[in-house]
Amino acid sequence: MDQEKIGRFIQEKRKEKKLTQSDLAEKLNITDRSISKWENGNCLPDAGTMPELCKILNISINDLFSGEIVDMKDNEKKLEENLLEMAKLKEEKDKQLLRLEIVIGYTASITFLTLIFVASYVKMDTWLSILLIVIGIIIFALGMFNAVKIEQVAGYYECPECNHKYVPTYQSVLWAQHMGRTRKLKCPKCGKKSWHKKVISK
Repeated sequence: MDQEKIGRFIQEKRKEKKLTQSDLAEKLNITDRSISKWENGNCLPDAGTMPELCKILNISINDLFSGEIVDMKDNEKKLEENLLEMAKLKEEKDKQLLRLEIVIGYTASITFLTLIFVASYVKMDTWLSILLIVIGIIIFALGMFNAVKIEQVAGYYECPECNHKYVPTYQSVLWAQHMGRTRKLKCPKCGKKSWHKKVISK
């Protein structure tokens, strides 16, 4: 998927509609900086913005991903290519998110332990010790919240009973027993509770 080509296409269609970047941003309820990033080929519009963007520019999602108006006879082939490319992009993004999860988890844990150690063994006023412990707990809690959120949305969990791959709710991931990225979850398809492994592709 050629981001630069898609960016030029968005710019061309925006200008055809006689819209400035600010006009388009206002219609989409985002910043004009986001529009600039798309048009410069730095990133793609997110999934939630795409339908409205296509409606405003009077193009299809397939046109958007192709970076050009797709001829009807080539439509099916282009759609298939774009779907495969999107699946690859999602896999790569999910891998990056899972690497970020590890960084967040270790950083939050090390910070928490360091603050607890300092509060316990360095001579200081009681109120300062308590403050360090509270800060440590807050950092740890925020880190774990974000790490679990990343694990929930990146990739899929696979049921070993029926091989169904799905994205569970945040609540079920948060409270599930786990060993690394394998969690004891209830499959939404077969209803059996077992150890479900994290996988990247569907």
